[in-house]
Amino acid sequence: MSMFDLSGKVAVVTGSTKGIGKAAAEALAGQGAKVVISSRNQDACDAVAAEIDARHGAGSALAVAASISDKAALQQLVDATRAAFGQIDVLVCNAASNPYYGPLDGINDEQFRKILDNNILSSHWLIQMVAPEMRARREGSIILVSSIGGLRGSPVIGAYNVSKAADFQLARNYAVEFGPDKVRVNCIAPGLVKTDFARALWEDPARIAATNSVTPLRRIGEPEDIAGAVVYLASDASAFMTGQAMVIDGGVTI
Repeated sequence: MSMFDLSGKVAVVTGSTKGIGKAAAEALAGQGAKVVISSRNQDACDAVAAEIDARHGAGSALAVAASISDKAALQQLVDATRAAFGQIDVLVCNAASNPYYGPLDGINDEQFRKILDNNILSSHWLIQMVAPEMRARREGSIILVSSIGGLRGSPVIGAYNVSKAADFQLARNYAVEFGPDKVRVNCIAPGLVKTDFARALWEDPARIAATNSVTPLRRIGEPEDIAGAVVYLASDASAFMTGQAMVIDGGVTI
């Protein structure tokens, strides 16, 4: 059996109707996992779940819409997953938001709170919801999709970067707490990836040419470039890895 095999596992992936989340869900299903597709829009969730079912067999995916800003909706997501599949083995906290671009000293309280609530508090909520069953079984993997933005400052997305830096500590702290129960918690820190979320950073030809020129691999990432890391962290291949931040950025931060 492959060390990446996920047969019999159930994975919840937030923000999985497009971009990194969708690619991750597809990759997890490709290794045999049942996947739960979630974003704010039920129709979008249904469409992606149908694609995965068509590719991997009926019943491979479940669609449950939930806003990461709504704690009750997240609990319903967890409850619906358990009702359909019995348990949760893998949690991928991928959904995030960034309603503000500009200097950190210009952000208003409502915008800053929204970033911190959606990008940090929501992950904390989901971890609290799924961890007890993982700890009871002494098995589970929690994956936070952070960003290399959490490793450096920015005059444009500073508040977002603060939230992404907090991901690293959230993973480290929960890794310490859950380690004795064999539940692992890790981060992925992508560089610039060609997603709708980062469209403003890559659709300008001059800007992307400049970015590529200083990237060792001479290109930005594709969602599929991140999906393999999600499979690795979800599977037994990473059984001795916890509390870490896996940087996947084409070499930008070196």
